[in-house]
Amino acid sequence: MALTDATYPTDVSMNTDLYELTMAQGYWECGHLNEQACFTAFFRDAPFEGGYAVMCGTAEIAELIENLRFTEQDIAYLAELEAPAGGKLFKPGFLEYLRDFRPHVDIDAIAEGELVFPREPMVRVIGPMLDCQLVETALLNIVGFQTLVATKTARVVQAAKGRPVAEFGLRRAQGPDGGVAVARASYVAGAASTSNILAGRRYGIPVSGTHAHSWVMSFENELEAFRAFAKSSPRNCTLLVDTFDVRAGIENAIIVAREMEAAGERLAGIRIDSGDLAKLSAYARRRFDEEGLDYVKVVVSNDLDEHTITSLFNQGAPVDAFGVGTKLATCYDQPALGAVYKLAARRDSVDEPWTPVMKLSEQPYKRTIPGIQNVRRYMDASGSPVCDMVYDEAYLQGEGAQRGQTLVSVNDAALVTDVSGFESRELLVPVTRDGKSVAPREDIEDARARCAAALASLDGAYKRFLYPQTYVVGMEQGLASMRDDLVRERMAAASNVLPWKTK
Repeated sequence: MALTDATYPTDVSMNTDLYELTMAQGYWECGHLNEQACFTAFFRDAPFEGGYAVMCGTAEIAELIENLRFTEQDIAYLAELEAPAGGKLFKPGFLEYLRDFRPHVDIDAIAEGELVFPREPMVRVIGPMLDCQLVETALLNIVGFQTLVATKTARVVQAAKGRPVAEFGLRRAQGPDGGVAVARASYVAGAASTSNILAGRRYGIPVSGTHAHSWVMSFENELEAFRAFAKSSPRNCTLLVDTFDVRAGIENAIIVAREMEAAGERLAGIRIDSGDLAKLSAYARRRFDEEGLDYVKVVVSNDLDEHTITSLFNQGAPVDAFGVGTKLATCYDQPALGAVYKLAARRDSVDEPWTPVMKLSEQPYKRTIPGIQNVRRYMDASGSPVCDMVYDEAYLQGEGAQRGQTLVSVNDAALVTDVSGFESRELLVPVTRDGKSVAPREDIEDARARCAAALASLDGAYKRFLYPQTYVVGMEQGLASMRDDLVRERMAAASNVLPWKTK
């Protein structure tokens, strides 16, 4: 349990893209403050050429919304911004509106640790158009990055086959905030510990770390350095043996291990951070076993990821734990999830019915899904997920609920799935109502347990690193038909205004 499970948000309202504020001013100027919107956040492709993603960041959404305020300093800064063509960028009346602004949005999101797949709504935001617009950037930043990190970590943990994975990428992460987010998301997805003390304090994540090469280099010789560290930290003694020569380092570690035994202590392990990790870990294991020190763990690091860890095991490397830094913290080799936030429905006021809307694009792949979307997961008899259905809540009411038994693949209309024989559950859960949190902030251990259970239930075909099977995400048949109708209507309307049509 965290001592204080909080993110300490600062400058939330200003942590946004300029166009969110210029659009907000436009809505204010046009008198569209009562116009209602429904936005969804989603991604188009599973990251790392994999078959799934791990939802993360949900727990921080409510805090983001509740802290979205414009201070006097914010207003003063915005008042000084110049428009490119001259004059002030923002009007005094709009800035006065921002002074008392509070977001009044209803947010539903997939819970942390759940698996998410391309095209389905990770987060749904409903409320005044202006309010929905102002939360976009920060929401995508939180959910997109943490979901990416959690997914990378899940893959690394899978490759580690039950051996602990320590996250220590802070010094290589994209800034201090990025480092904290990495530690948090990686723990949700199964990392055993982090080197990040700040993240450990905030979230109650176990912290780990012993010494660096500089410790060894600061002494006259390696054996003296090892003895000094063992004396200083006998209950946290893992020795880094590759500062000079790994084999010599292992022999010095054996000497220190014997001395620690005589003093009633035990050497926890050794870490190898360079060289042929497969050969050197095998050598270390053999030497410690020959000396009756089979309890000494062999830890390896050095630019590891799921692929290098898999390779080590394929070579028979007897590794007990992994330290993963750079490639986890930077989400190598996909630095962004590519999450997007798209308008799916609008209405002039809360008393009006919703009008579904969609983005067409000249690239059919980028066409969005319209409507007040929710997502339902279907499972087989063993509880393993088989497909997800995106449906329009406005359509699946009354008799419509009985009609929604067929889903049409988002990217392939020929792929139709009958889900009538499967158990199902809803994935979106309430996060805020009218801009206020509707539930206590979830403990990170709950999210971690949910992630472990979700990954355990997913068929291995979706989890393999090479050519994973594509998980089916489809639209409920009525929603698919509505989308097709909207495409035809919008394309016909667009063709009527093209220049060559009027000649």
